[in-house]
Amino acid sequence: MFQIVKEPIDVSRVIEAVVDRNAGAIVTFIGTVRELTKGKKTLYLEYEAYESMAQKKLEQIGAEIKQQFPNAKVAIVHRIGRLEITDAAVVIAVSTPHRADAYEANRYAIERIKKMVPIWKKEHWEDGSLWIGNQQETISYEKGIPKEMKS
Repeated sequence: MFQIVKEPIDVSRVIEAVVDRNAGAIVTFIGTVRELTKGKKTLYLEYEAYESMAQKKLEQIGAEIKQQFPNAKVAIVHRIGRLEITDAAVVIAVSTPHRADAYEANRYAIERIKKMVPIWKKEHWEDGSLWIGNQQETISYEKGIPKEMKS
C-alpha cells in the first residue's frame, strides 16, 4: 500500500497492510501537524504533490526497503490538502521478523520521503504563510508556489 490521499489516513488500515505471520515486529510512524514550528504558531498546513510521481517514489522507497530487508512488508500513506493541528500527514508501517530491522526500515522510509518525494507544504502562521519547497525544509518559495506545481 503506497498512496497519496486527500482524506484522513486510516492508521489501522495501514498497519493491517503489513501484518505477517512471520513478523516479530510492526513499527509504525505517524507524522503529525504540530502547532509550533521554529517558534512560530502554525494555524494549519496545506500539502500539495505531484501525485503520480509521488506515488511512484513511495513505491520505490518500499522496493529499496525490501532490497535491504527481504522479509519486510511496507505501507506508506501521505495525505495532501488542508491539515489541521494534530492531523496525521504521513503514516508508515513496516513489519519484519525482528524489531531492530523494523525500526531501521521505518526510519529509512521517512528520511527518504523527506528527501525524494515531490510533496510541498504551505505553512500558515498567525503572521503569514510560506510554501516550503521540500520536506527537509531547506528550500522555500517566497514568491508563491513551486514552479513544479504550476500547470
